[in-house]
Amino acid sequence: MDHLYKRFDFRSDTVTVPTQEMREAMYKAEVGDDVLGEDPSIQHLEHLAAEKVGKEAALFVTSGTQGNLVAVLTHTKRGDEVLMESEAHIYYYEVGGIAALGGVIPRLIQGSAGVITPDALRTALREENIHFPTPSLLCIENSHNRAGGAIWTPEQIVAVAEVAKERGLHVHMDGARVFNAAIAQNCSVSELVASVDSVMFCLSKGLGAPVGSILAGNAELINRARKYRKMLGGGMRQAGVLAAAGIVALENMTERLADDHTLALKIGQALSNIETLSIDLDRLKTNIILVKVDPAWGTAEKLIQALEKEEILAGASGPQTVRFVTHKDVGELDAAKLIDTLKRIMEG
Repeated sequence: MDHLYKRFDFRSDTVTVPTQEMREAMYKAEVGDDVLGEDPSIQHLEHLAAEKVGKEAALFVTSGTQGNLVAVLTHTKRGDEVLMESEAHIYYYEVGGIAALGGVIPRLIQGSAGVITPDALRTALREENIHFPTPSLLCIENSHNRAGGAIWTPEQIVAVAEVAKERGLHVHMDGARVFNAAIAQNCSVSELVASVDSVMFCLSKGLGAPVGSILAGNAELINRARKYRKMLGGGMRQAGVLAAAGIVALENMTERLADDHTLALKIGQALSNIETLSIDLDRLKTNIILVKVDPAWGTAEKLIQALEKEEILAGASGPQTVRFVTHKDVGELDAAKLIDTLKRIMEG
């Protein structure tokens, strides 16, 4: 670990540090001016990423937030309506960028575990009327952050995409953790994204790279998206030093996500036996564990502060909900420390 002292960091999979192989690849990376299309490491990463997700082309972007915003800008025009689940990351955590910079209005649809049904989408899609904005894009999130890493199945995606396309909408997937979603279902990412027009996924979460995300789609879309990336300040010149770590992430770090899922389930099962905590184990499919704290004991913030005194870091996902996320930099011993400490705090 790169920290000055050992902390047990379960706040997010964004806290991972690059592997030694990534660091060596970054040191040795061939670079050029990517804005001029001359960085060979960026080109390698983009070709590899497109191949991994079964799309024609891909674009390296600075972050998942930038990737989602570039996608929205590319698919829409100002004044359009963008439909998404009511607690979507794009709506909840991305600083209102689609409205402030894209000039589009979000229309929220109540989902179940982050998933929108075809019927719910049909109901939300109003008929043409001079008073209504034009719906042009559906965004889905897989896995779904605020739903505790819940997943969309390929069948669910196909069904909702068919309804969207019947009405002339494009479909974008916020797939920040789409490799987690694929591993959890023992299917390929390309199968999950086959019926969407674009997908964004992060290299800097469970895959362990230090920086960056990918936006993938057809060649024409990615060509237009590249200009929006430049508009948003995402032309990073000799960014091959960053792409090199992303290449290692895609080549070597996807299959190990299953270890994170196994560890998350082990933690969840152990914590479900603590009387003052509750967990929906049926929803615990990937690496995010949502734990509800009994109000009679206290709040999520109270528990987070108690854990921090034990050098365990976690995050809140609501007044009574604590979130723990497994990743490559926490293992069995870290999980045991977390479980034992929570038992002592909650039962002591």
